[in-house]
Amino acid sequence: MIVYDRLWQQMKKKGISQYRLLKEFGFSSGQLDRLRKNDNISTYTLNRLCEILDCALEDIAEFKK
Repeated sequence: MIVYDRLWQQMKKKGISQYRLLKEFGFSSGQLDRLRKNDNISTYTLNRLCEILDCALEDIAEFKK
């Protein structure tokens, strides 16, 4: 299972709020909801988050058995 707990830590560290993702970067509330629930999201979304946060994939996502 892929979890996005690290994403919320990175966002806090970089000073980017969920509101800012919605308004400034054009994320949908549905995308954020899927991230909160650790549901499936596209690689495009993961790539975009890495660009916004200037980080690597392993900084925002983790595979747990």
